[in-house]
Amino acid sequence: MSVRNAAATRQRILEHARRQFAQHGYAAITVKGVADAAGVSPNLITRYFGGKDGLFLAATRVEIPVSTSFDGDRSTLGSRLAASIVRRWFGAPGEDPLLVLQRASGERPEAAEALAAFLDTHSLEPLHRYLRDSGLDDADARSRAAAIDAFVLGVSTRRRVLRSELGDPADLQAWLSATIQRLADG
Repeated sequence: MSVRNAAATRQRILEHARRQFAQHGYAAITVKGVADAAGVSPNLITRYFGGKDGLFLAATRVEIPVSTSFDGDRSTLGSRLAASIVRRWFGAPGEDPLLVLQRASGERPEAAEALAAFLDTHSLEPLHRYLRDSGLDDADARSRAAAIDAFVLGVSTRRRVLRSELGDPADLQAWLSATIQRLADG
């Protein structure tokens, strides 16, 4: 198998794994089920990922460039963040690794830790710094960032995990924008 085919096969396995983990959580998924869906031998999953745990960790590796949402005036923060969130929820090809982590966090402590670490590093702390740098005192910036973070996680959990129905993208974006802005403005 060429390096190019190996990379494509590995990517195909990850896409099927993300989809299955997102839809069914960790416990219900088998290496054989992912291999069958991807059209490969289960041995390839073991070779590439070391087994189910390694496959899960690879499928939930998250890299989301959220810092661009913090470029600009605080008066338009809500609209920038809402646009970024809606793009992520509606426009990401395949299953979103954050959704996989959310669904698996009740079953797998490492999934809950990975989700918390991602949110702290890529959401809560950058948002706190942004709000502080926009003129708020540190304590106020921290509490507003925590409120925005909790609100977005709550909406994501409610709509994406518990109901799997996000509604109309434009309506969702308008509502998220207004609510996030209220939280940012205090």
